[in-house]
Amino acid sequence: MAASVSELLREIAELEEPLEELRSLKTAVYSLPLTALRDLAVGLRFGVLFALIDNSDDREQIDTSVAILDRLLQALDPVYLAQNFRVELQKGLQHSDDNVKILAISQIGRIVENTDAVPIILSSPELLKEMIHSIGGKKISVAKEAIKSLSRVSQSKAGLDALFMTNMLQDLKDVMATNDVVRYRVYELVVEISSVSPVSLDYCGNSGLITQLLSELTGDDVLIRATAIEMVTGLAQSQHGRQYLAQQGIIDRISNMIIGAESDPFSGFYLPNLVKFFGNLAMVDSPQQICERYPAFIEKVFEMIEGQEPTMIGVGLDTIGILGSCVEGKQVLHKTGRNFQEVLRRLGSISCNASTDLRVRCLDTIASLLSLPNDQQTEDLLAMTETWFHTLHSHPMETFCNMSSQPFPEIHIGALKIFTAIASQPWGQRLMISTPGFVEYIVDRSAEPDKPSKDAKFELVKTLVDSKTTAEIFGNQHYLQLRAYLREGPYFVKAIATVAVDGE
Repeated sequence: MAASVSELLREIAELEEPLEELRSLKTAVYSLPLTALRDLAVGLRFGVLFALIDNSDDREQIDTSVAILDRLLQALDPVYLAQNFRVELQKGLQHSDDNVKILAISQIGRIVENTDAVPIILSSPELLKEMIHSIGGKKISVAKEAIKSLSRVSQSKAGLDALFMTNMLQDLKDVMATNDVVRYRVYELVVEISSVSPVSLDYCGNSGLITQLLSELTGDDVLIRATAIEMVTGLAQSQHGRQYLAQQGIIDRISNMIIGAESDPFSGFYLPNLVKFFGNLAMVDSPQQICERYPAFIEKVFEMIEGQEPTMIGVGLDTIGILGSCVEGKQVLHKTGRNFQEVLRRLGSISCNASTDLRVRCLDTIASLLSLPNDQQTEDLLAMTETWFHTLHSHPMETFCNMSSQPFPEIHIGALKIFTAIASQPWGQRLMISTPGFVEYIVDRSAEPDKPSKDAKFELVKTLVDSKTTAEIFGNQHYLQLRAYLREGPYFVKAIATVAVDGE
């Protein structure tokens, strides 16, 4: 088969219409493992295939040639690829056909993943320039790969110098001028590079591109403002990024934007992203510090949940769920006292009466709020989660039991998640054992119609078995049933014995 690959390439080089032979070659190269192609590919006449791409308008011929090249180039070592195919890859990025561009950018992606091959790319300014211009292309997949590759190139000082200390920086700025969409693709690249290290951030800061991004936070176009906030949220994921934003006064500015949103009729376009910014900030930094320093954030989240706008409610639910997923966040929420009690009652209402999407998100939020790892179950925290549970509904166990028997899979699983959240806590176990029929429901596999439901039920059983208090609270008989369920797995089906009858 290896010999036939070389022979077919020779035949193709001599034919004016080689489509049939190209199809055969495609079959041949895909029938061989990459290990077998590795030695073969080094000696092949790739120029034949690249010429077919460059000099043809035939759709199938181009696509077939691209498929063959993709397979053969995958077999080449990245360093060899960089040394011998820089010109072809550059021409590929300039090609009018998107599949050819994707082929070129994917192979460049392989090269920049190899630290020994990156310097070869850096010595090819024209190739770097084409990668930058690919960010402005119509095909989003090409642009994304270009961003990824340039970000990888920038993980060395030499790469940072090549992008930000040469005329490549002007190329970046020229590409940004294409339109709003492309400008934000460049911002995406800058944020990715900045997140790597303080040194990377310094390069991006000195380029003026971050300053330009930050200036768009208060621009006249509310949609652009929303996108800018999303980009700045990415910048806040690293500690050095957060320090930079704090030093520049950006976090205070975003807090003031939340306060000012009250008087802005168009704030609905960007307010969710403002709240997401602080939600992310609280989780990567400190929920207590963020909520205490920027009280407008938590007040706005409560307000969103109490309101009637579905989009705002959803963002509020997700944010409370993120905050309440850790003990420090739970304590911050608990400190708000009566305000959070009102939010809990609102969560209870949403879980029963809203659209299916909001009900599911609400159930996930409730499960996040109520969860408490075994090693953090102090008396105070257990009392807190128990109080929260009973604040949700007048009869919470009955309410969630009814949900767990509903035919809607998402609601059914959401209720199971809440039971799992309280299953490791003694008060939750006491509620379960005192609820008629609940233990029987837990060990009844027939109650779960599909795989996700069976998996959710199994997670509940596992949580109960792993708890040190379950055996005492549930009693030995029920505990042994749960252990048997866990041992048999989520999909166990009992064999039904059949008895042969004479004459049948």
